[in-house]
Amino acid sequence: MRRLVLAVAMLCGIGLVAAPAAAAVTPDKADAAAGWLARQLIDGERFEADFGGQKFPDQGLTIDAVFAFAAAGVSDTNAGKAIAWLAKPEITAGYVGSGNEAYAGAHAKLMLAAQIRGSNPSSFGGVDLTAGLLSLLTPSGRFSDRTEFGDYSNALSQSLALLALDRTPGGAPASAVTFLAGAQCADGGFPQNFGEATCTSDVDATATAVQALRATGDAVNAAEGTAWLVTKQHTNGGFGFGTNPPNANSTGLAAQALAGHRPAAAARARAFLRSLQTGCAGAAADRGAIAYDATGLNPSTAPRATAQAILGLARVPLSDLHGGGRPQAPVLSCPRV
Repeated sequence: MRRLVLAVAMLCGIGLVAAPAAAAVTPDKADAAAGWLARQLIDGERFEADFGGQKFPDQGLTIDAVFAFAAAGVSDTNAGKAIAWLAKPEITAGYVGSGNEAYAGAHAKLMLAAQIRGSNPSSFGGVDLTAGLLSLLTPSGRFSDRTEFGDYSNALSQSLALLALDRTPGGAPASAVTFLAGAQCADGGFPQNFGEATCTSDVDATATAVQALRATGDAVNAAEGTAWLVTKQHTNGGFGFGTNPPNANSTGLAAQALAGHRPAAAARARAFLRSLQTGCAGAAADRGAIAYDATGLNPSTAPRATAQAILGLARVPLSDLHGGGRPQAPVLSCPRV
């Protein structure tokens, strides 16, 4: 039969185009979100930031995608392409700093991404990320930026540093764990910025800090931070930044921190995230995407919102993320109309 079809096609001058392989479909909301996220990557490997019409590499968002793919256990092909792009010397140096510039948060986040993907962080993009991060450890235990533009290290960068170094044979420095624990506010939460006159707990910082403290053995302060998180959950299950309405980014991080520790609160947070996800009633190209908030899907904020929401939907802590999932980027399974 195939020969007959080919013969007719040749006689009629018709070109045959091979049908694309059927995309993997899934009913799982985290998997569908990760599949959508993978399809937003430029050349299947990276994200870029647009400032006034000029494009710049967005290493941070690309790493967020690597974390999300590992959490969902899908889109592994794209995760591999992303880490290969991040390992280009100019991309690595442009992110972690070079010469007299070195950024603690970037070192920690990229080091954790390399570890998740099974790469050697001591030789990544021509940089020893492990040594570079440890060189930024100050006598106080804080990982600080080395830069002439001001120190922007904070609780998020400190937590990521602990999570990355905890995966090394030497473990996370005890002084760094003590520094993070000592930054805890009186209410049990953690501030985003260190050294402020008034200690103001922050959802994103607390969600990341409790994961770092659990991983490094400080269960007491982690439990206090978890208890504070629960008090900040909105009635719809979401979490917000300060007094702002709930959003997918903060809720994703909080749900990840709550999973396995406060299951009821975590379940409500996941329900909120699913309420922001484009389902089968939406445009096919948008299915699986997660909006930043209830105002609707915005292409400029959806990639980061989706990446961080996946962390909460997948229920895998940052300390347990590993690559090697299914290669395909699945699409949300929807009934045929």
